[in-house]
Amino acid sequence: MSSDKIYKHSLDLLKKLIAIPSFSREADKTAMEIGKFFEHYKVSYSRHLNNIWAHNKYYDGHKPTILLNSHHDTVRPNASYTRDPFKPECIDGRLYGLGSNDAGGSLVALLATFLHFYDHGDLSHNLIIAATDEEEVSGVNGIESILPSLGPIDFAIVGEPTLCQLATAEKGLMVLDCVAKGKSGHAARNEGMNAIYVAMKDIDWIDNFRFPKVSPTLGEVKMTVTIINAGSQHNVVPDECAFTIDVRVTDSYTLEETLDVIRENVRSEVTPRALRTRSSSIVDNHPIVLSARKNGLRLFGSQTTSDQGLIPVPSVKIGPGDSARSHSADEFIYVDEIRDGIETYIKLLYNIIKV
Repeated sequence: MSSDKIYKHSLDLLKKLIAIPSFSREADKTAMEIGKFFEHYKVSYSRHLNNIWAHNKYYDGHKPTILLNSHHDTVRPNASYTRDPFKPECIDGRLYGLGSNDAGGSLVALLATFLHFYDHGDLSHNLIIAATDEEEVSGVNGIESILPSLGPIDFAIVGEPTLCQLATAEKGLMVLDCVAKGKSGHAARNEGMNAIYVAMKDIDWIDNFRFPKVSPTLGEVKMTVTIINAGSQHNVVPDECAFTIDVRVTDSYTLEETLDVIRENVRSEVTPRALRTRSSSIVDNHPIVLSARKNGLRLFGSQTTSDQGLIPVPSVKIGPGDSARSHSADEFIYVDEIRDGIETYIKLLYNIIKV
């Protein structure tokens, strides 16, 4: 299939996906549309919940395997939208619509790349393409739920908007729900222990503490208090103050090590919502990194998280579009970025999988 035809079909698919609401855990119809796309090209595929995947035509269990993964679920459109988020519109080279940039462009570019190599019988590696759900909510019924069904994987390329530059590392995410304990009393009298003041001391530590180990690619561990709640009425000293910490963890620490440091230094009770989304990195001499250098791509460490943190093999993150546009009002992707994305993915893989 010609590169122009691949580009046109991938762009048409993206328009169809934009027109279908596909909020996390509600992406069944976009999964069906991706299935129709496979059927059109006579590609056998599997589906579990809203996750859909396929192997290359000449899959060989004795060969190493590369996973191509991106997601088809979206966040809900924010209140600042001025356009219909579900109406794909091409204006001045931009394709507007919810999920166009995050991560529809990457997904259809990876699908096109998979088709490019699908029926080659001389590949040194297998390819698996997986279009998954629940990335936007870090849900358990997304990529994690199908990993056992995919078979052994040697490394993964995760499609996210990076301006087609290669993220060789990505911060992990740990969300902590904290409760500072005090003692209730009347605000007019010198009684009780104000849980807000306890929380303030802990929050001050969170704001000022610096983890000593700094990652060469990802920098420092970042802690941010994002939610706080306490009190029920003006004249009662609150006995509890709840707050939430967003912790972005580098490859210098495990999630467990980071959690231990926090618990050792605050008085509040600290409960992690999960210990799943881990930092990721890949060695400098990995073939995908060498291929990126050969193709003149910029290498960087990503501060944002994706399903990369849930895939337990070496991985990289790369794709068309710009992370700065993700979750923004009137989201868009340049249509030329999709063409560039397909070409970039093919060039990256060509140095690795052609015999």
